[in-house]
Parts: sequence; C-alpha cells; structure tokens
Amino acid sequence: MDRRFRATVATLPRNLVNAAVLLFTLPVIGTAGYVLIEGWSFLDALYMSVITLTTVGFREVHPLDAEGQVFTMVFSVAGVGAMLYALLGLFQFLLEGELGSFLGVRRMKGQIEGLVDHYVLCGFGRVGEEIAQEFLERKIPFVVIETNQTSIERGQKRGVLMLIGDATDDDILREAGVERAKCLLAASDSDSGNTFIVLTARALNPDLFIVSRAGYPDSEPRMVRAGADRVFSPYVTAGRQMALSAIQPMVVEFIDTLSMRQVEGPVLAEIEVSDGTGLSGQTIHDLLHWTRSIVVLGLQEASGQLQVGPTNDTVLATGDKLIVMGEEEELERIRPGRGLAGS
Repeated sequence: MDRRFRATVATLPRNLVNAAVLLFTLPVIGTAGYVLIEGWSFLDALYMSVITLTTVGFREVHPLDAEGQVFTMVFSVAGVGAMLYALLGLFQFLLEGELGSFLGVRRMKGQIEGLVDHYVLCGFGRVGEEIAQEFLERKIPFVVIETNQTSIERGQKRGVLMLIGDATDDDILREAGVERAKCLLAASDSDSGNTFIVLTARALNPDLFIVSRAGYPDSEPRMVRAGADRVFSPYVTAGRQMALSAIQPMVVEFIDTLSMRQVEGPVLAEIEVSDGTGLSGQTIHDLLHWTRSIVVLGLQEASGQLQVGPTNDTVLATGDKLIVMGEEEELERIRPGRGLAGS
C-alpha cells in the first residue's frame, strides 16, 4: 500500500503536490505559533489558525498581545498566498489537460500491473519500433520502457503501453512487470546501456529470456556474460542478409515470406513440448501423419542441441522445442490441453 501511494504521488504535477504540502503545513505552524506565543489550548490555537487562513473574518478567540498580532499578520499573508498558489495549481491541473494525463498514466499503470507472461521492450528507437510493430501485428502483450520524449509521444499515438523511465533502474523494471514477464528485449542505441539492462533484469528474474541488441560485435561477449540468451547486431545481420540476397536471392525471399505475417499461407512457429501438449513420448511421425501442411524444420532438445531436419522416428521429450512450418489453423490444433488433435 505504501509503495502504491508513493507511485500515485509521483505521477501528480509538482506544483499541486507542493500546494497540498503547504496547505497541510501552515495550520500546523499556526497552531504551534499560537500555543507558544499566546499560551492557548490546542483547540483554540487550531481554530484561530483555520479562520485566519480562510479569512472568514471572525473575531479573535482571545485578545492578542503585540507578538500575537505580528504573528497573525505574517500568518495571514502567508495563508492567502498559499491559498492562491493552491488554486492556481488546481486550475492548471484541470484546464491544461494534466488531469487527463494523470488519469491516463494511472490507467496505463493498471494495465501493466495486469500483464503476465508479457514482453518488456527497452527502447523505442528504430529497432525498438520495428519490434513493437511486429508485436502489435501478432497481438502479443508488451510494454515499452523509454526516456526520450519524442519516442514516448510516437509510441503513445500508436496505442503502445509506454512506461517513462530508465530501464536500468530496478524500480522501473519492476513496474514493467519484469518479474512476471516472459521475455525482455534490450533494444536501446547504447551497447553499454543494453549490457546494464541485461545485468539488472537477470538479477531480478533469473528465469527470464533476454534478447539484446549489440551495435558492435565486440559487445556481444559482454552481453552474454551479463546474462543475455540471444544477442543480435542489426548491422551484422543486415550485412549477411544483403550478401545472401546477392548470392541466393530466392532463399532470402523464401525466409522473408515466412517471417512476415500473412493473411493466408504457411507460417513459421515454435512449439514447446510440455506435459500439457501431450506430445512427450510421441514421434515426429505421430505428429505429422494426420496433418496436411505441417513440416518440422528443426528440433532443439532440452539439452540445447539443435537438429536440423530431424527424422520421423525421433522421439519427443519434455523440454524439446520444434520449429515447424504449416497452416496456422493446423498449428493451432496443437496447444496445451489438446495434444495431437488427430490422435
């Protein structure tokens, strides 16, 4: 409850918070002043403070001596100034759209708190925006952490959940739900920043799958040591793809076609063998014999070893991951709780 209260206060405009603190502090100061200077009771001193601050015009509770009169004049001026400051802050909050912004921030935080098994995207630059676009097309739940105001506004216009803050900060990552997330992607423009994001996220969630962007090949080993499961260099990847496009253009076109989301046609998918799928103990032949379109391209065993084009008599085990291609409708028939739809 205390953490939630601090988070709520942190999202309020600073002038409104200052006004609230001032309006709370002044009656305390006034009460203490009348008790010490005039020797009044607590209730009389509080009553005098309130009617002085609100300028209602009632007479003094007790006659004031010279010191009390000076204190009352100073206290009255301070009180009027505080009331004007508070009213100006409230009008600004209501009239300049800050109320809508505040409510929007609270609504966004509520949506983030409801996310489970989601993706945390750190950075909304050129690479981050492409990642977000892919997530939006696939309707994958995710939240973006960003500090650049231009990027934040661009993401908000597209309806992306934007959390304003530094992704290397433990509290910001916790607000993004990193402890219950499925994957984190460190996609900022800074290799050192991405390395520190990976290190921080790994400490908060040892089971988190982490993908990081590396601008320079020399940064990849450091990111892996920091805890990244996968490291990609956009420039290296683009260079290899351009070379392959020149040498084997059909291969690149085929891969691009599969990786892009289409209305119709085969898609690439990853299927994890777990107790819920009913695939454990089955062979690849058992998986394929009832389907028309599914083709198994690869198998990653639970140990991490990758088999390209596994044979039909390969027995699947819990923890294995299949890379398959096929019609989306048939792929949907293999999911937790359903097992082999044709068996």
